[in-house]
Amino acid sequence: MPSPMARVLHRRLLLLAAVSFAVVASLLRPAAAVRPFVLVLSGEDFLKDSAAHPSLPSADSTDDDGWDDFADDSPAADPLLSPSSWVPLLDPASPPLSGDETDSSADALFVAGARAMLSAASDGDDAAFATAAAQIEAAAEAGHPGAQSALAFLTGAGMTRPASRSLAFLLHKFAADAGDLQSKMALAYSYFRQEMYEEAVILYAELAEAALTSSLISKEPPVIEPIRLHSGTEENKEALRKSRGEDDEDFQITEYQAQRGNAANMYKLGLLYYYGLRGLRRDYGKAFHWFSKAVEKGETRALELLGEIYARGAGVERNYTEAYKWLALAAKQQHYSAYNGLGYLYVKGYGVEKKNLTKAKELFELAAENKEAGGHYNLGVLYLKGIGVKRDVIRACNLLLHAVNAGQPKAIYQVAKLFQKGIGLKRNLHMATMLYKSVAERGPWSSLSRWALESYLKGDVGKALLLYSRMADLGYEVAQSNAAWILDRYGDQSICMGESSFCTDMERHLRAHALWWQASEQGNEHAALLIGDAYYYGRGVARDYERAAEAYMHARSQSNAQAIFNLGYMHEHGHGLPLDLHLAKRYYDQAVEVDSAAKLPVMLALTSLWLRKNYADSFLVRFIDSLPEIYPVVNKWVEDVLLDEGNATILTLFACLVTVLYLRERQRRQVAAANPQQPDDVVM
Repeated sequence: MPSPMARVLHRRLLLLAAVSFAVVASLLRPAAAVRPFVLVLSGEDFLKDSAAHPSLPSADSTDDDGWDDFADDSPAADPLLSPSSWVPLLDPASPPLSGDETDSSADALFVAGARAMLSAASDGDDAAFATAAAQIEAAAEAGHPGAQSALAFLTGAGMTRPASRSLAFLLHKFAADAGDLQSKMALAYSYFRQEMYEEAVILYAELAEAALTSSLISKEPPVIEPIRLHSGTEENKEALRKSRGEDDEDFQITEYQAQRGNAANMYKLGLLYYYGLRGLRRDYGKAFHWFSKAVEKGETRALELLGEIYARGAGVERNYTEAYKWLALAAKQQHYSAYNGLGYLYVKGYGVEKKNLTKAKELFELAAENKEAGGHYNLGVLYLKGIGVKRDVIRACNLLLHAVNAGQPKAIYQVAKLFQKGIGLKRNLHMATMLYKSVAERGPWSSLSRWALESYLKGDVGKALLLYSRMADLGYEVAQSNAAWILDRYGDQSICMGESSFCTDMERHLRAHALWWQASEQGNEHAALLIGDAYYYGRGVARDYERAAEAYMHARSQSNAQAIFNLGYMHEHGHGLPLDLHLAKRYYDQAVEVDSAAKLPVMLALTSLWLRKNYADSFLVRFIDSLPEIYPVVNKWVEDVLLDEGNATILTLFACLVTVLYLRERQRRQVAAANPQQPDDVVM
């Protein structure tokens, strides 16, 4: 019977999609990808028989089940301002929480408890944290969905109460049934981990749709950059430096150059404010200002952004005539994504004399021919629905897949729906769930990651851990690995809340281990490697070579050279894997193929392997085998003795003295050799 890790690995290998990307939910321009999105399908994934397509969307249908992508889809309310959202508690500039709760006392109790919990996490006050948790529990008992969601998070993590996944699931279910979006994310992720795709796909589809539409009115940017605090075991200093917003030196240089009239930097500054990138708050007014200045200086790339701003009414009064003017100017400058925006206006009849589907199709084709993802997407919608063209589902699928592989968020949503419904593509709920999930995770609730990052950069590690842990509960892989890394890195600080007080070492290790495990299930190679190390060395868990090998195998599937090397070592010594020197050599060679930086350790390992094969019982082999026990002792001595500040100074002075004496003796010998007749007592 396969192990849980093996089943997870098999499940992940079946999915031929890398779904880590940044999405900009835009009708007029494509999203810029953080990492390439690659969806690989074979001919067998397509439905060739036109009669096999169920529930095809109709261009004339008034009930099209969410297929009308050219509708005015503005959400009624910003999910960030719902009574269950934590963002108004974090942002002083946000309006006060309000909602439809019938029990205003429960609402006040939840707000007070949640605010006190965040404050206690910052202060490292376990007693205040327990009091805040009690307030949240009281509000949950009164039926407040936000409190039920927060209590589910605390219960699942084992904060101020015994950990209970079943009770956490039940509380999330109550909150989700009452409309809490964060609990819907948590439930969807729980179903996803259990491979219950029938349930997961329904929730993720709803959340993905909310994520796309909410970006039109939310003050938060549609791109929440998933910043990793670490790169393996080390802090990711470069990424953190670039996330400090207006305090970043690069930003200050860009702003200075823009203020001095540099058009390229004006445009860059406008982009940073328009999308809320690099730790900046989204500010449409500043974006419009800098784009306008850039255009005045002849920066043509800003023309299209001005057109989009007017079309959306982002920071200015919506004006489709102005939008058309700027987009047309951008198109004349061969900015092909502007063709896509113009096509949209012709489909809707906005800013032009009348609707013109033929003209819209021509513009979308021009955009698509020049590798513009939005053009592929909008053409795909036309062919899928038969708007101005003869319906062609297979062609629509191919066009949408082009847009998916360019990271276009609405295309990903539509392809997920095709997989879910079995339209054009064979029904595949696993694939549909993965695609919906990737879009849903870009919803406004992901803004918690920005607050977590800001807290970390300010040195408020306790609040950062709490917020990342909350997002980890919702299924965010980056948050899972960040929270786990904080627990490992800052284990000596009182920031981890346990069942009764601060976490014991065992509680902290187990919580970090659980988070690393979840991250590894979602493709984090460093997480799988660290899990393997934990089992191999017995860090926080009982030593288990077989489970270590499983984790290393998982990391190996993600081309992690360190894990591949470790598997070779385990085969060489028979730790958790069969003793097999030939297989060990194969793994060592593979480690170099994956990462050339492994040449030196692999060369040493192959030398050890040759000695073991030819001189199995020699003293040298026994010495090599003893190194894992000797190294920690030597390493501790170096850290405690040699690297002690006082000892290091003395040793440095001693080394300098020895060097001076050596050089003087060397000089004396050279002089003596040059003057052999000169008496030794002559002073030079």
